[in-house]
Amino acid sequence: MRDSLLIIEDETLLGNELARYFRKQSWETTLVCSLAEAATCIVEQGIDPLVVLSDMNLPDGNALDFLEQFKDTTNSTEWLFLTGYGSVADSVRAVRLGAYDFIEKPCDLKRLNMLVEGAARSAGAQRRLEIQTQEQNNKYSIHMLVGKSKAICLLREMIMQVSQVPFSNLIITGETGTGKGLITNILHYSGTRAKGPLIEINCAALPRELLESELFGYEAGAFTGAKKRHRGLFEQAHTGTLFLDEIGEMDLDLQGKLLKVVEELRIRRLGGEHEIDVDVQIIAATNKDLLYEVSMGTFRQDLYHRLNVISLHVPPLRERLDDLPELVQRFIAQNNAKSNKNIRVIPESVATKLASYHWPGNIRELRNIIERCVLLATGDVFPEQWLQLPNSSNQPSATIENGVFLPLDGTLTLLDMEKYIIQQVLARSDNNVTAAARMLGTTRETLRYRVQKYHLNL
Repeated sequence: MRDSLLIIEDETLLGNELARYFRKQSWETTLVCSLAEAATCIVEQGIDPLVVLSDMNLPDGNALDFLEQFKDTTNSTEWLFLTGYGSVADSVRAVRLGAYDFIEKPCDLKRLNMLVEGAARSAGAQRRLEIQTQEQNNKYSIHMLVGKSKAICLLREMIMQVSQVPFSNLIITGETGTGKGLITNILHYSGTRAKGPLIEINCAALPRELLESELFGYEAGAFTGAKKRHRGLFEQAHTGTLFLDEIGEMDLDLQGKLLKVVEELRIRRLGGEHEIDVDVQIIAATNKDLLYEVSMGTFRQDLYHRLNVISLHVPPLRERLDDLPELVQRFIAQNNAKSNKNIRVIPESVATKLASYHWPGNIRELRNIIERCVLLATGDVFPEQWLQLPNSSNQPSATIENGVFLPLDGTLTLLDMEKYIIQQVLARSDNNVTAAARMLGTTRETLRYRVQKYHLNL
């Protein structure tokens, strides 16, 4: 299908010349001589031009008024305006309304063709972005949140409400693997900022100095190795959403700088002299109890209250086992399609084992187990032997050897259990903090804080 061009020109000779020229350039060209005819083409005939080339002043009105009227209808169309005389006021208004360019008559056809081609490339890029955004919207629709349990239905209802309001900051809490990232994507692509970027960063994955430079950016020469200017994630997320995963792992000093940005929506690059305004919606996620971290002095109370405008809690899988069959079917179908398998039968023994497991890794663990089983399946029956659940009878030694036994008879409090686990892991790693942190799936800094908290000797 050829690119479409709508020409609005009341001078018959010029209009015919333009139409003839652009048809030779392989444009699907429509020529009208008034704004009323143009409106008929757009509204009644459903023409969606890639570029509109219009005279500024027409017998039935000003083309800028027409652009303002149809701006939302033709938001992925570029507009070029021709006029017999220049007007500063019209030029300013044309730019404000998003016109691609403003050119005086008479103009050279080759130069005009270059402008039209440039406008076409710009409009094409906009349309590709809209298609990608729509695909993301479909991929991350509210229907991706699978389940009919009471907990998940309540969460789905809350997400639908939140996505329709222009919230500033939000905290998502929940255990590792519950789907906090999925909910962030649903909130962004179903919300008012869907056309803006979604920028993500894991605050636990980077050391403090690198995290600061990534968030706020830096100027050339700000520090050793800063050879050129770098736009930080706040700038990259302008008009969109910034997702701060594992916010509870952020250094206290950096939390203070983040608080200032959250309150003022203004950042200063490292080594920069000027502040830059940003328009960003912030979603923070954590698997920690931030109120507890606030009470322990490891998370700023003012930052917590500033981020906690809205709060969503994602329940662990063990609290929504009613959703397990639907989740299993969804993951089997996805992996069938990916690996060209055809698993259709789930034995009762498999369903029983899945339902009796405590799922410490939540949805992520379930998805990975299903993927493994589908990949290694040889027929249409779900292969039970590849479940390999840690509490299964076929792997008792691994659980005892690599785990920690905790009595659940009320003799230990939750804090006692945490202290005991850390003691056991440190003993097994010969007090090597790095190795112990790796075994516990946390950072050295977090583990050192816990060691000091419980007055443990290294």
